[in-house]
Parts: sequence; structure tokens; C-alpha cells
Amino acid sequence: MPSARDSAPPLDARLGPEVVLVPVKAFHQAKRRLGSALADPERVRLVRAMATHVVSACVPLPVAVVCDDEDVARWASDLGASVMWEPGQGLNGAVRAGVDRLARAGAVWVTVAHGDMPRARGLGALPRFDGVTLVPDRRDDGTNVLRLPAASDFRFAYGPGSFRAHRAEATRLGLGVRVLRHPDLAYDVDWPADVAELGERP
Repeated sequence: MPSARDSAPPLDARLGPEVVLVPVKAFHQAKRRLGSALADPERVRLVRAMATHVVSACVPLPVAVVCDDEDVARWASDLGASVMWEPGQGLNGAVRAGVDRLARAGAVWVTVAHGDMPRARGLGALPRFDGVTLVPDRRDDGTNVLRLPAASDFRFAYGPGSFRAHRAEATRLGLGVRVLRHPDLAYDVDWPADVAELGERP
């Protein structure tokens, strides 16, 4: 029986010139810091539901999910997303590999969107900009959304301080930078307090 990654929609030029890339960690391993607020089954359900919502917010653009977990690959395939299997890369390596593969498949622009934005909307309709678009989190620390030319040699630096690092990287490459402060895209769930806020504001 073929694995989920083998049965996923093929990655090819039919994806078109602009694609949304969603890196998704294994659901059972993701967001463990929420353990003080959610039991493991609830945490896994929340992580999966948020990622599903993010994929749905990418309409009308095609979506590619980069992952290294069979359950995630199966989930992505069921949603109609292309699956990019990149084991052992870590987040930054997986995103870099994903963008490279999309560029080789004909993508001109890639929007990297993380799967922990439960209020995300409009990911497939970001205003066009001839450079790098950054959507920081509410703390101006992380980078929730990043749109860039697929062919650029961009060094991803996800983790603490990534918003500042990505802004500096775009400048290093001589690319224009646009910062979008979008409340629904700035809201991500990283900490127990974020879960409490999500419950207060469905």
C-alpha cells in the first residue's frame, strides 16, 4: 500500500506562478508548550484544526504542505494540497527546500504561512508587492507570513526574533520590504494565554 506522501498530488508546473507554502510539524509533537492549558488530545485537535483553517484561507491559490510526518502528509493530501516530503531538515531547512522545489516547478512567488493562525483569512489575496512582504506576530517578534520571489536566495531564520532577521535578510539581498500589520494574521497560538484568548474570542 503506498504511503500518504507517495499518493499525494504531484508537484509540478500546474501549481501556477504563485503558491502558498505551509510548513506543518507532526500534530502529536506540535505546540507542546500548550500542555499546561490543554490535554494532549485537545492540543492535537487544536493544532490540526488551526492548520486546516490556514489551508482554507489560502483560496484561490494552490497550497503545498512541507512536512516529515505520514499523518500530516495524509491530512494535506486529503485537503487537496501538494505534499513536499522533507525529513530531518528542521523548520528553516524545510522551508528553504520547499521554496526551491516550488521555484523549480515554475512558481514565481511563494507565500510562506504558518499553520497556527486560527483567524487567518485572505492568505491567497495578499496585495501584490515587488519585493518581500512580512506579516509579524502581535509581538513584532515572529514572522507569521512571508511572501517572497521564489528564485531569491533568501536565508530563512524562523525562531525568536525572526521578524527583525527576515527584514535584515531582505535588505541584504537588495529586495524591497513591505510590512503588513493584519490583526487576523498577526494572531497565532504559541502560549497558554493565547489559548485562553482564543476561547474568549471564537
